[in-house]
Amino acid sequence: MTRVSSPCIRVCLIDPETGLCEGCGRTRDEIASWYRIPEEERRTIMAALPDRMREAFAVESPFAPRSDKAS
Repeated sequence: MTRVSSPCIRVCLIDPETGLCEGCGRTRDEIASWYRIPEEERRTIMAALPDRMREAFAVESPFAPRSDKAS
């Protein structure tokens, strides 16, 4: 049995304004159907989450790629 990819960080709180989970950035529908969504589609959704979180909450996503370059 393979493990399903998930962006969940166990901070499950749906923002009433955006409808997004404040922990991972998924919608209620995405969360509810996550284990029925094909892996390729889950990966596509997860790739969009950092931008979605930035736009919705004006913060960096906890799973956004970090730059190792010094500024």
